[in-house]
Amino acid sequence: MHPGISTIETGLAAVRTRIARAADAVGRDPAGIRLIAVSKAFPAELVVQAMACAQSAFGENYAQEGVAKMAAVNKLLRDQGGAGAGQPAPLPAVEWHFIGPIQSNKTKIVAQRFHWVQSVDRWKVAERLAEHRPSEVGPLQVCIQVNVSGEASKSGVEPTATSELAQQVAGLARLRLRGLMAVPAPTADVDTLRRQFRMLRKLREELAADGLALDTLSMGMSDDLEVAIAEGATLVRVGRAIFGDRTT
Repeated sequence: MHPGISTIETGLAAVRTRIARAADAVGRDPAGIRLIAVSKAFPAELVVQAMACAQSAFGENYAQEGVAKMAAVNKLLRDQGGAGAGQPAPLPAVEWHFIGPIQSNKTKIVAQRFHWVQSVDRWKVAERLAEHRPSEVGPLQVCIQVNVSGEASKSGVEPTATSELAQQVAGLARLRLRGLMAVPAPTADVDTLRRQFRMLRKLREELAADGLALDTLSMGMSDDLEVAIAEGATLVRVGRAIFGDRTT
């Protein structure tokens, strides 16, 4: 059973309050921290409900699921808006972020349909995304995913290889390198989380010193967004705290 609009509204309000308090605690402007609602495994109806609560950016982990959801969301919005005077209602602006591992055979659909890709971790994928990005829709906004935890099972470029990949990606037409993304090891130990988030922040500072002015640090999820914000997160990716537990 999926949550209703009142539940999603409550969840979004609670997360926004947490973001504001975490920012205030370290002297940051909450307006400088964007919330990405991670809608993977949740139906289009819940995305539309979140949109009704002023949420406009959503994250998906799987290309085909995400693209199907985009179409379903657009259909729901058209149906809800009616077709006054025979014309479809204008669709609200929605920003779709791809945040999962990228398979080489999915780069075309990701490049064509998503606005952001936060999980670039190797040159081949970046090159294919640039190749498939339609020139008429503007550059694809991208982040490089860094494996800050050192887990063998975790996606992401090694920290020591981040600079080389960033310089390569920054040179690709049709891509705009915005920053870095990380998924830390799941732990309740705040010091461990802080070290991993701090590593990402310092990598961005090093890239800035090398001439890459990046504006995005995508880090922090339902359980650790406060720690991430304290270490400089500009994007937080939250699913469960908004939509509830996933059933798949």
